[in-house]
Amino acid sequence: MRRRIKPSVCVLKTDGINCDRETLYAFDLAGGKSQLVHINELRFGERRLESYEILVIPGGFSYGDDVASGKILAVELNSYLGDQINEFVQRRKGLVLGVCNGFQVLVRTGLLPFGTMGKMQATLSHNDSGHFECRWINLKMEKNHVCLFLKDVDSLVSYQVAHGEGKFFAGQPELERIEAEKLVVFRYGDRLGKQTQEYPLNPNGSLNAIAGITDPSGRILGLMPHPERFIRKEQHPNWRRIPKVEPQGLQIFKGMVSYALQM
Repeated sequence: MRRRIKPSVCVLKTDGINCDRETLYAFDLAGGKSQLVHINELRFGERRLESYEILVIPGGFSYGDDVASGKILAVELNSYLGDQINEFVQRRKGLVLGVCNGFQVLVRTGLLPFGTMGKMQATLSHNDSGHFECRWINLKMEKNHVCLFLKDVDSLVSYQVAHGEGKFFAGQPELERIEAEKLVVFRYGDRLGKQTQEYPLNPNGSLNAIAGITDPSGRILGLMPHPERFIRKEQHPNWRRIPKVEPQGLQIFKGMVSYALQM
């Protein structure tokens, strides 16, 4: 495949998604060439995933989170774009990112945690608190995760969460496999970086404090917190008080762009 100066990024758009432009800007800031693509453009052949190196499902409330968060969009992807997505992921070695609602979608398609599209093996359920959570939290990055493009992300980062259904849940056999195969990338942590089940540090009660995972190939990443909301230092609530604050969310986008350039 011919190497591009800037990797092409498909930022998926459909009814209810509302973090698309921030995500597009984040990838452009990181050195990518992003494009908003409505799902119907892919469904009816006006655009093809083969034109891109990175596929992104942004946050929001796709289709109003009717039935369950991300459910309708997941069904749509499986039903109408399954072949394209499998080709993109398996043969073209494309990268995939799902943030918040996008993470919910990836889990409901089956792409996460085990890359089994059409077979859902985990879920993101209602927060233990029983209500929507919107706050800044700390994330601990696992040292030995298999994700291919996050080598330069800080071991402890601060992002914002904004969700009502963010509790990661899987059966015991699936959870053990996730841990054994080192698919956990981010866990909710305290200010020292120790994983925690304590509320509100763990805002939803996720099992094993799981906030973000990858698939066995290391090329698909899903996380509940919003890295696109911390790509400029001024977005941090205490940026005036913290000397040399770094926009830690940008590290994810730079990592994906950098890896795509090597493909």
